[in-house]
Amino acid sequence: MALTIAKFGGTSVASYEAMQNCVRIVNHNPSCKLVVTSAPAGITNHLVSLGRGGLSTEQRDDIIEKIRTQVSGICEQLKEPELVKKKMMHLLADMEQIALVPELPNSLAFQDKLLCYGERLASLLLTACINESGKQAVEFDVRTVMRTDNNFGSANPDIEVLAELAKEKLQVLLKDSVVVTQGFIGETEDGQTTTLGRGGSDYTAALLSEALKARKCEIWTDVPGVFSTDPRIVSDAYPLPELSYDEAAEMANFGAKVLHPATLAPTLRNNIPVFVGSTKNPELGGTTIVKDCQEEPTFRAITRRGNQQLVTLHTPKLERASQFIGKVFQTLDNYGLSIDLITTSETSISLTFNAVHESNLAEASKLALADLANICVVEVTPNLDLITIVGNKLHAKNGSAGEIFEVLRNVRIRMICYGANPHNISFLVEDSESTEVIKNLHKSLL
Repeated sequence: MALTIAKFGGTSVASYEAMQNCVRIVNHNPSCKLVVTSAPAGITNHLVSLGRGGLSTEQRDDIIEKIRTQVSGICEQLKEPELVKKKMMHLLADMEQIALVPELPNSLAFQDKLLCYGERLASLLLTACINESGKQAVEFDVRTVMRTDNNFGSANPDIEVLAELAKEKLQVLLKDSVVVTQGFIGETEDGQTTTLGRGGSDYTAALLSEALKARKCEIWTDVPGVFSTDPRIVSDAYPLPELSYDEAAEMANFGAKVLHPATLAPTLRNNIPVFVGSTKNPELGGTTIVKDCQEEPTFRAITRRGNQQLVTLHTPKLERASQFIGKVFQTLDNYGLSIDLITTSETSISLTFNAVHESNLAEASKLALADLANICVVEVTPNLDLITIVGNKLHAKNGSAGEIFEVLRNVRIRMICYGANPHNISFLVEDSESTEVIKNLHKSLL
């Protein structure tokens, strides 16, 4: 079976009207037999707020009512809402009970158990929408196949067990029905609900594509593909017809919001094309991500990651430099921080870093810098933006750096990273200048 797996993002399932766009896409493609859904837009944020605690009874009840109103609004527009209303109300009641658990704010396990309800509600309602269109669809609990470890908040799937369980429990359903399941969530061997972390729904679709040997993995969102840069910055930005896995990973890692780098790993392992398109305008096409592109331009796209800080670590001790660098790396790792850019001199290291969990970046950064201050002098420069030019063989083509620096000749660059990867060149600029820098680079290079 030439299987296509379609993942629909939060904005694509945020309302009854949005879900109808998903239905049309599924019905238009006979090979689209497995659908992965995110939570309706806004609901995961509400659930995260509930999980953090510190809310008054009134605030908690208000959040729960917002979730209830959003999904009930979808349900009431179904042709036969009573077919799903009972299960929907049961899910909402269970969700509310977990929101009342005193241990919730201090337990990642309970928070994961709470977060799963956004996707579970979405899959219930989207299945109903597909069924009422005349196509047979069944809802499937992904947790029965998505076996993970117990690293709550960012669980790691067991690829081999997933493949076995998917073949045993999921493959047979695909013969006769469209199967609708949840992204983002999984389950430990002893039955505890987990979440796959940031970008988890895209990751789910890719993992299932690998497990079921799909022909194609489609990521449906609210934009018609991956753009040459953020169209909110540059009005002339355009969707890219194709990207290589390497290019797409660099874009995602350095600020593009459409895809998460982890999404690409399972599809890359199996050379499965990934398509990114818009549920609102599927006729516009989108971006196909493949191992090898037909064309590999020197400059493909420009990304920006805001709210960056440049950290410079000074040590007067020239001896045992390797031990100093090792301590720096170990300290950052202890707090879940990964280095993006780094340059070194005989007595200093300058770097930028990011967090595995973006929401923890500020706190992790504060703690890490306090530890580093015990072994060296720490200097922090805030209010910077990281701009990355993504392309091909940037370090090999004569004159490519010259083209870039000609545009940047009047820009104060605080740090640059070039040559470590043939697919990108990254640099830090003042945040007040970055918008104009991107506009000029896009006009000159793309």
